[in-house]
Amino acid sequence: MKKLLLFAVIGIASFSAYSQKPSPMLLSPTNHTLILIDYEGQMAFPTKSIAIDQLRNNTAIVAGASKIFKVPTVVTTVAEKSFSGPVFPELEEFYPKKTSGYIDRSTMNSWEDAQFYKAVVGKGKKTLVMGGLWTSVCIVGPVLSAISEGYDVYVITDASGDLTKEAHEMAVARMVQAGAHPITSMQYLLELQRDWARQETYLPVNDLVVKYGGAYGIGVQYSREMVKH
Repeated sequence: MKKLLLFAVIGIASFSAYSQKPSPMLLSPTNHTLILIDYEGQMAFPTKSIAIDQLRNNTAIVAGASKIFKVPTVVTTVAEKSFSGPVFPELEEFYPKKTSGYIDRSTMNSWEDAQFYKAVVGKGKKTLVMGGLWTSVCIVGPVLSAISEGYDVYVITDASGDLTKEAHEMAVARMVQAGAHPITSMQYLLELQRDWARQETYLPVNDLVVKYGGAYGIGVQYSREMVKH
């Protein structure tokens, strides 16, 4: 009986120790570089796979999350002055152009732009997270190129969009078949937080959710107010 009890205690201790190790496939603030691609007016006008107001909110959640958790981030635009225009206000809020150094390019595949490639490699991370416009062109290109060079790539599907729903979905399917991991904007934010005991980011994360998190944000706002009573 004593031996069985001892084995049980050892088993519980071993399971507890094992269960505390998160999967290496989970994103953390220090294990990846975030790449935000072409969140610009001209790219958003014909985007139909997602409502633009929802796309803007999701973009804000991603950009805000990366700022809160100090994730290395690269922001790139395409033909900003001659065609595509400025980035979304929600992106500018967290990454002002004057201080963030956007990389403007002419290539549809940003991976083929020397300045962009140098910026990504310079971050020193082998895991990349990407989102932007359009999914089937400016996201597929760098995702497939990065995977070919041995990077582990995640695509934020609801912070990306395309001309049609089919174009977006087929692009996501193509990237997943090549080895990319699809995630969503809120998943990205909460995966970085991971533990509500992380007090240094608890309030900023919830403030971001209240401002841009839709129904979830309204719930947080409601809870904050009603707890007082």
